[in-house]
Amino acid sequence: MDLAIAVPTATFSASQISVTTRHAREFIDLTEFVAEHVAQTGVRSGIVIVASKHTTAAIAVNEHEPELLRDLDSFLGRLAPESAGYAHNDVPCGPEEHPNGHAHCQALVLNASVTIPIADGQPSLGRYQRIFLVELDHSRPRTVQMLVIGSN
Repeated sequence: MDLAIAVPTATFSASQISVTTRHAREFIDLTEFVAEHVAQTGVRSGIVIVASKHTTAAIAVNEHEPELLRDLDSFLGRLAPESAGYAHNDVPCGPEEHPNGHAHCQALVLNASVTIPIADGQPSLGRYQRIFLVELDHSRPRTVQMLVIGSN
């Protein structure tokens, strides 16, 4: 007995977003960029991985409501205040760097990446969910990488 099973061809597509942040604990909504990348791949079902390429910038999924974003900013500032003492700040920095122990500590409670299901050709997010790059340090260029894995 021969069985014929149709197995969809897997698609892999990587892309990067370059963003210049403006200030510490800035929440930059990347949802539309991610959705556009997923749409361009033609993937109908799969996952998209969104990852920060930095140790002081994170990726988070949360609601894009201004008062909530202020609360999250305040929470991170209380969790690891910039004014506290950090041994990391005593390490000599390069000319483009400044003491940022607080940003590394804040990043520890956030994620460097998130994985989001793709259904019907789009990121499958809840009603209020948005994808954010969270700047924890200071204004600078940042890179976010996206990897889509799935089938058409």
